[in-house]
Amino acid sequence: MAFLDLIDVSKSYETDKILEEVSLFISEKERIAIIGKNGGGKSTLMKIINGALEADSGRRIIQNGVKVEMLEQNPNFNEHESVRENIASQLAEIMQKRAEYEDISRKLEHDFKNEQLLQKQLETVSFLDAHNAWNIDDKVGRVIEEFDLKEHENKSISLLSGGERRRAALAGLLLKKPDILLLDEPTNHLDAYMVAFLEEMLLKENFTLVFISHDRYFIDKIATRAVEIDNCKLRSFEGGYADYLRGKEALLHSMQKEHENLLKILKAEEEWLNRGVKARLKRDEGRKQRVLQMREKAKHNPSFIRKIKLEIEREKHNFNQEKSVNRQKMLFELENVSKSLGGKTLIKNFSMRIMQKDRIAIVGKNGTGKSTLLKILQEELTSDEGKIKKGEFEVGYFDQQRIMLDNEKNILETFCPNGGDRVEVQGKNMHVFGYLKNFLFPKEYLDKKIGVLSGGEKNRVALALLFAKKTDCLILDEPTNDLDIPTINILEEYIQNYHGAVLFVSHDRYFVDKIAKKLLIFKGGGKIMESYGSYSEFLEYESELKEIENYEKELDGAQNIKQKTNPKKLSYKEQLDYDKLPQIIETLEGEIANIKSCLANPACYQEKGILTLTELLAQKENELEPLIERYLGLEQKLESFE
Repeated sequence: MAFLDLIDVSKSYETDKILEEVSLFISEKERIAIIGKNGGGKSTLMKIINGALEADSGRRIIQNGVKVEMLEQNPNFNEHESVRENIASQLAEIMQKRAEYEDISRKLEHDFKNEQLLQKQLETVSFLDAHNAWNIDDKVGRVIEEFDLKEHENKSISLLSGGERRRAALAGLLLKKPDILLLDEPTNHLDAYMVAFLEEMLLKENFTLVFISHDRYFIDKIATRAVEIDNCKLRSFEGGYADYLRGKEALLHSMQKEHENLLKILKAEEEWLNRGVKARLKRDEGRKQRVLQMREKAKHNPSFIRKIKLEIEREKHNFNQEKSVNRQKMLFELENVSKSLGGKTLIKNFSMRIMQKDRIAIVGKNGTGKSTLLKILQEELTSDEGKIKKGEFEVGYFDQQRIMLDNEKNILETFCPNGGDRVEVQGKNMHVFGYLKNFLFPKEYLDKKIGVLSGGEKNRVALALLFAKKTDCLILDEPTNDLDIPTINILEEYIQNYHGAVLFVSHDRYFVDKIAKKLLIFKGGGKIMESYGSYSEFLEYESELKEIENYEKELDGAQNIKQKTNPKKLSYKEQLDYDKLPQIIETLEGEIANIKSCLANPACYQEKGILTLTELLAQKENELEPLIERYLGLEQKLESFE
């Protein structure tokens, strides 16, 4: 049964149709990615789902009691409260339910047959189970840590930057766990480590989710369905981004010839993604097997963990060995460069050469100095120590402020400042519209002022202007922010055909994997690591090492925890399970024995159907296994109290 239905919904702004008689059904535990061009109606659809925007026609039907909440682009907070207080204030209902449960449990110790109390306890247990809120205090601490808000948690939220405020709002929503969570570009302002944590939490907590994202790895990992908005209509594709590409390609094959160019881009995208997905799946499976093997052997031989860690470190070392390069023109040479800002060391004794055909991604956690390096190369900042040599060449620079654009000029004036309608693109003379349609601009946009364009449209203009200039090196700071996926595909194609060097800062793992031939990984504290593998692969090595290190800590602390923090009795819920499970297990075992007896008797299995009995047996055995595990775990816990 659907949590929420949109039926024959239409929406227009003045004369512009946005949605025309569209229907969408959101079921429990679905994770739906909304895909489409900027300005095509994605945010409008989200606001209608949220109930914040009225449709012109059609119906919005929502199940009784279902709560829908959305991550706002500019979240509202109590500016007089700290970061932690603002996050905790979103969890008032959960805290109240937990207090209710504890109060009821105390009362039941003296009145354990009170039917009214038992019923109320079941309701609060069901709520706390649904919101996975039994250890909510630990989860608050972990989310604050993973979203890099720890140093700010007791500061006024008014002191946070825009990106930090969005992370705080996202943290509160994830912990609150509404019945339907709506996220508009949730990976903006998150580094790759934060995105990995967000993915883990969304999958582990079984969110019902509708989201907009240009992060194609995120879509591929999270989405159970992709819904594309195209020409005011919705089209649904089961699965993640790879499935969407396959479905879209099949659709385009059946459409007109005008789609051939888009089909070519999609085909190349699908082939690239499939190679990457297969490689990642193979690596991921290997990682899981190694961690499982480590856990099993470590039970009998703790020194095995050290052996595994050494093997992974050795693989990382081999992974990072510099590949041989042909003799090329040198653009930049950095020798022992250091830079600190606000008392924080960002770059320390860093040396490298940037060559004519390099494709270098600058990656790492937020606040570690990535954009600072770009500004040093651009001579916007000077280094504290060291030398920088720069050859004679032209640099094209793209930044988030879009300083190359004048809001008072229209698009035609921006590309043809001296008049006319022709533009030089990498030495080739083109009609300005012929060039700009490659960046998805219709002809009527030529006389639009830059100032009235959306953020995504301004980014498309800036990128088109950048590639029109004759340059030897491109320096790009978060070029995919505010871009839709079709535009990112175009950007990737232009970069891949570009003759010069490209240096870029990005948190978009997919974009980095596809474009970069080399990584500069900012580790914090001024340390910068060079790598020649894919960014995803590097993150997987780090994840594996972190998991093993965490397991080491678990083993080291297990004895102390047992001695110091063991509770003296089971919780009320655990005691209920411990008392009830033997009877439930015994009943199931009896049913399984009867089914097996019937399967051994031809007269019985012919009457009831061998296939039906086999399926029923598998179902009962699947039910039994977790119950036995739960009971044995509780029994083991009881033994530890003795």
